[in-house]
Amino acid sequence: MSAFDRLNASVQHHVVNSLGWASLRRHQEQAIEPILRGEHVLIQAPTAGGKTEAALLPVISRMLDEAWGRPSVLYLCPIKALLNDLETRIRRLANLLGRRVAVWHGDVNTAARRRITRDPPDILLATPESVEVMLVSRLVEHRLFFAQLRAVVVDEVHAFAGDDRGWHLLALLERLSRLAEHPVQRIALSATLANGEELLRWLTAGADEPQRVITGAHPERGTEDVRIDYVGSVENAALVISRLHAGEKRLVFCDSRTQVETLASALRRHGVTTFVSHSSLSREERLRAEAAFAQGTNCVIVATSTLELGIDVGDLDRVIQIDAPYTVAAFLQRLGRTGRRPGSQRNCLFLATTEDALLRAVALVVLWRKGFVEPVQPPALPYHVLAQQILALALQEGGVERAQLHRLLDGFCATARIGTQALDELIRWMCGEGILFEDGGLLSVGAEGEARYGRKNFLEVFSVFLSPPLFQVYHGRNEIGQVHEQSFRQGSHGPPLLSLGGRGWKVTHIDWSRRCAYVEPVDAPGRSRWLGTGQPLHFELCQAVKRILAGAALPECLSRRAEAAIAAVREAFSWVAPTATDVVIDRERGEARWWTFAGDRYNAAIVGALVAEGIQAGHDSFSVRIRTSSIDDVADRIQEIVERAAHQHLAAITDVDRLRIKFSDCIEPRHLEALISSRRDPGPAAKLTDQQPIRLRIG
Repeated sequence: MSAFDRLNASVQHHVVNSLGWASLRRHQEQAIEPILRGEHVLIQAPTAGGKTEAALLPVISRMLDEAWGRPSVLYLCPIKALLNDLETRIRRLANLLGRRVAVWHGDVNTAARRRITRDPPDILLATPESVEVMLVSRLVEHRLFFAQLRAVVVDEVHAFAGDDRGWHLLALLERLSRLAEHPVQRIALSATLANGEELLRWLTAGADEPQRVITGAHPERGTEDVRIDYVGSVENAALVISRLHAGEKRLVFCDSRTQVETLASALRRHGVTTFVSHSSLSREERLRAEAAFAQGTNCVIVATSTLELGIDVGDLDRVIQIDAPYTVAAFLQRLGRTGRRPGSQRNCLFLATTEDALLRAVALVVLWRKGFVEPVQPPALPYHVLAQQILALALQEGGVERAQLHRLLDGFCATARIGTQALDELIRWMCGEGILFEDGGLLSVGAEGEARYGRKNFLEVFSVFLSPPLFQVYHGRNEIGQVHEQSFRQGSHGPPLLSLGGRGWKVTHIDWSRRCAYVEPVDAPGRSRWLGTGQPLHFELCQAVKRILAGAALPECLSRRAEAAIAAVREAFSWVAPTATDVVIDRERGEARWWTFAGDRYNAAIVGALVAEGIQAGHDSFSVRIRTSSIDDVADRIQEIVERAAHQHLAAITDVDRLRIKFSDCIEPRHLEALISSRRDPGPAAKLTDQQPIRLRIG
């Protein structure tokens, strides 16, 4: 008997007759038996590899055979757009088998939410933040609603695990497991993971059931059409795109919303039918753009990483990357958007607008061809997520006992390696600060907690990351999107001009108290701003850049312009050697720069050590900058200072560091400093100076 034969007969029938599948893919076949046995599973397969069906076919089979109640399946995604996209696909599959699907997230109105609570679906699609809202909301009887839960599917698990949303997810899974009357199976899906078994152990910490990692067949490396060009500016990139691949559908990735808007405006000036998708456009604007692009032929859609996570925009002919993503994993996600039609080829064209981006693109391709993908590591010591969970549970229960907090959160503490005693210390500190209030053994949100987090019905408690101060932008009654308030500070010559959806908008009125702006369309180009920071580069990527500067062989996918630009950069960095690092002294500017090529985390640790010695310093992913009024003195001592700093990994905790951690005011200073210091751990670069001696050079 094959694995397929073990599925419920109705599932088998609809796979063959309704879906029209002649066979299952390897990972879909391999997932059936472990999921039917109730094992926890991680399914790894390329983008568009049918991972959703690999999880849901056996899950729905169990649902039918075992007569599961409702809702029995929770399907979690990192972004709302992916939930909206998956709803149609999952609804079709479920409806074939007489089962219902619903979506719950921030854009779902109150009437729809009430329908869900009155008559739950079999499968509920949500974000973790929406589940938190359901657990805390007075509109949902959470004990009754989640009592029949039997399985949780976590899509794009790597997008959660690499930051604090992963810890929030883990805590929610534990709370849901306590509410369910049956063991809750955990199924994770991902396209790109280097450490799948480790990540599955993290996701299932404390669970007794067996675990299984299933890996699908990946396309043979070397069959892709990957090319790198150097164009020097976004305007030049628009010109190249307008002249290439006429008649084809092209998805263009940018790594900032500002760059998306700039490129889209330029493409339209060149007469290219252009659509836009990014997180600061309203849902209606995004859906209109994505639907129009999916139905088009000779057109371009310009997007941030929102379209990286498998959202369906129809068959694509080309992927174009402006500059370069920050990880090999992101590149693989984007490359995987193409080559889905029989006979088509996966492809990606890099158009670098700066020398730094060109180096990053070449380094990514070199690492990818070697088979390297960054491991996903949950960030250390999430004290602030523990604080958030204490507040959420106090709201959920209307008052919670310490013993109950321990039952619900001790497992989380153990997985996070912060010790269960940290929970009592955190409670004591939050009570002392007035964030919590204890009365008769019950802990509830205190007066200070109400003041800090109680605005807008405690919405601030439902997520673990900080939201920037954004303004809603309206054309009449239609919401266009959101911009940062700095978008309105464009000087005193006329009203501000914004860019949203690749179109220009003139601001006619700003309501500062309601954080709203009203606009009219104009032909002139505008500019919008959003605050964000560039992603830190991994140690291996930085070292690959160094090897390229030092003369390593280049991949055979560079244009003549790209080769010429690399040659010019190599000449400027002719002193770079693969087996040493260099401190370059610039006497005229009073600056020393240590070129570590070690990544952001390592260089941040070095800066912390230098600041602790009273030395003014800064860093990026490639170097540490040191400024002093006495450059000769630094020149005499620099090697000793840097070598000592490299081994100490001290971290100077600043007010800026604290402000970047949401719920930092819930954590006593020693725990907060431990949290921040742990996240500056240099990781694989720690022994850099043991392997690469430091040389001194006068620039």
